[in-house]
Amino acid sequence: MPSAAPPLQGQAPQRLQAIGASIRRRRQQLGVSAMATAAAAGISRVTLHRIETGAASVTLGALMNVLDALDLCLADLDAATAHEAAPTEPELIALHSYPVLQQLAWHVQGSSALRPAEAAGLYARRRRRRDLDPLLPHERQLISALERGTDGNDVPA
Repeated sequence: MPSAAPPLQGQAPQRLQAIGASIRRRRQQLGVSAMATAAAAGISRVTLHRIETGAASVTLGALMNVLDALDLCLADLDAATAHEAAPTEPELIALHSYPVLQQLAWHVQGSSALRPAEAAGLYARRRRRRDLDPLLPHERQLISALERGTDGNDVPA
């Protein structure tokens, strides 16, 4: 009988779930059923389900077989999980850290920070005039975080 999976620490549970979600997304993009993928990988459908849900009890060999079956590599998963692990919405947004937001908030007097809802509103109201070229990567990430926090209704990507 195999030993129990070790207890997960830190960000491991979230990373396993993100890896599993990336594998499921790839399988669905290819239009391949779970049964066909499992058969191609030489594993059971239940094991594939465990991989796609981020279970820690799956062997590395089973994971590698699934990656081969879907023409994926570990680097693909790492890139996908890094994208999904974008920063969450901060409590206050320091204007000096985001040049475009600072320009949009020219009229805000006596404050060096905005609440996320205020920042989202400024980005949304100025969407036509906003030039995307001067956006630094961390400001694009902020917009993405604000978009997730507002269900995508107020902030453009």
